[in-house]
Amino acid sequence: MCGIAGSLGQAIPDQDAIDWTLQILQHRGPDAQGAYRGRLGSDQVTLLNRRLAIIDLDSRANQPAYYDGCVLTYNGEIYNYVEIRDELTACGHTFETQSDTEVLLHAYREWGLECLRRLEGMWSFALADTRANRLILCRDPFGEKPLFIVDVEGTLFFASEIKALASLSQRPLSVDPDQVRSFLVNGYRSLYKHGRGFFKGVREVQPGSYLLIEEGQRTQCQYWRLRFCPESISLPDAISETRSRLENALRIRLRSDVPLAFCLSGGIDSATLASLCVKVLRRDVYAFSIVGSDSRYDETEQMEAIVRDLNCPHDLIHIDESGFLERMHRLVKARDAPVSTISYYVHSFLSERIADQGYKVALSGTGADELFTGYYDHYAFWLATMQGRADFRDLLEDWKESYGAFVRNPVLKDPLVFVKGPERRDHIYLDREAFDSLLVARFHERFHEADYADDLLRNRMLNELYHEIVPPILREDDANSMMFSIENRSPYLDRSLAEFLFTVPNKHLIRNGYVKWLLRAVGEGIVPDAVRFNKQKRGFNASILSVLAMDDPDTLAYLLEDGPIFDYVDRKAFGEFLDADFTQNSYSKFLFAFISSKCFLETDLAQGKVPRAS
Repeated sequence: MCGIAGSLGQAIPDQDAIDWTLQILQHRGPDAQGAYRGRLGSDQVTLLNRRLAIIDLDSRANQPAYYDGCVLTYNGEIYNYVEIRDELTACGHTFETQSDTEVLLHAYREWGLECLRRLEGMWSFALADTRANRLILCRDPFGEKPLFIVDVEGTLFFASEIKALASLSQRPLSVDPDQVRSFLVNGYRSLYKHGRGFFKGVREVQPGSYLLIEEGQRTQCQYWRLRFCPESISLPDAISETRSRLENALRIRLRSDVPLAFCLSGGIDSATLASLCVKVLRRDVYAFSIVGSDSRYDETEQMEAIVRDLNCPHDLIHIDESGFLERMHRLVKARDAPVSTISYYVHSFLSERIADQGYKVALSGTGADELFTGYYDHYAFWLATMQGRADFRDLLEDWKESYGAFVRNPVLKDPLVFVKGPERRDHIYLDREAFDSLLVARFHERFHEADYADDLLRNRMLNELYHEIVPPILREDDANSMMFSIENRSPYLDRSLAEFLFTVPNKHLIRNGYVKWLLRAVGEGIVPDAVRFNKQKRGFNASILSVLAMDDPDTLAYLLEDGPIFDYVDRKAFGEFLDADFTQNSYSKFLFAFISSKCFLETDLAQGKVPRAS
């Protein structure tokens, strides 16, 4: 796990820019640093690395790494590196380290870019092949590790963080106002739908893709894409195969030469991972959890049930109103963007405590909702795909006794909403007209859904995976964990597991009123029933009123003080909005987005200043 940066082109970053960039990325890799300068044909190439040592802690595994004419700077983990190394050894390769970095280099030399189809893990890397005079910039299948790129006067710069792009290129960046407006009006789900970022000209190498730069030509190639290919599978077989693949996904993600921690909510996702770890894989678990003052999101009872059952150490973090604004400024500065949701303000306390306790790796349940059907609208979409069943009335009764009892989104209170109108998506950008009316200039951006599958439910899930939910979650997971020099691992984001789940018929996904039925079934006998059969969804979350003292005059003064946010938001209208009912989720989310955007627009980077290391 590391922070990377570099450039390719005629321009050569000077030593000060290299030093500044390495210092800026220090939190991503406090254990070592390295730099390479060379040529690829007529271009100059620079590769930088800050290392967070997780596998093979010896300095022999530091980067940039070299092998047979290749130079690599790499961020991430190849979880199946042991199996790949054995395969390469059988092909005649010998290794000088125990690192997955060296395995990646040898795999490239043996199989070329086809090696990407064999790797299971999370990564972003830049590989300079000096024999072929080409540079490869690549990201993992789901996009767990970031890789930003920008062109400056014919030279391509790339880095794990946007501020490193500005530092290495020594060029200021400009805020994209449409991205700010879109976030304010439509929320975090809009951030990855239109190919924009918060800075003009800054793009990302796409998940499951690589950018090949050869003789001045750039080619973007996709090496993996999840597709829905349903097969005839019985429910027992689906449960058995899901468990087998999930166990393997977790097993290889437990490989580490440093201690691991578990992020534990009270839900089925993290409970299943922790329980499999202890009861099946026979590994110890140290669990970290968060609880706030809003009873709607309090999962203490479920957390305690899991901890008692596993008999594991448990660090429970309590959060309140103290230091909210100061922490928000720190979080925004760390990610070069607004914090996308209040959940990740909350989550940052988890990463900080994990680091304070001496852990360098944390496992979380990211991706389970999008792969197993975990959202309120998933149930309604599922019902729409089941409407021809003879027992459809019974399915509606199941909904009323489960998710229907907890849903707060007014659109989703009708279980037949997508039976009546399969095209309806107004539950996603809820109250957007009200928020649009608060802007200085109206922002009209129609909701768009990409076509990935003919199935209504699976197409929705794939849009969440590729555009709406997983990309911002992974950006937040990475930013929070790396801010505190922690590697975050997500066992559910496993190619083999995901590919199988997207062959399972829809009818097996929800059963007897329970979403994520396959995951609940996997947990039979290992996850406490109080958790396994809990139908209410909470997760790491909070309301804005639980962290922001709205009755404090200093808070109101801060919200209304002069600043660049009011180039976007009408101050008078916003002042009136502050009398709204913030127990409504959409209004709470807008106020958080306002504060987050305000903090972002006040950063040096957003103000056009080039970063300098302190």
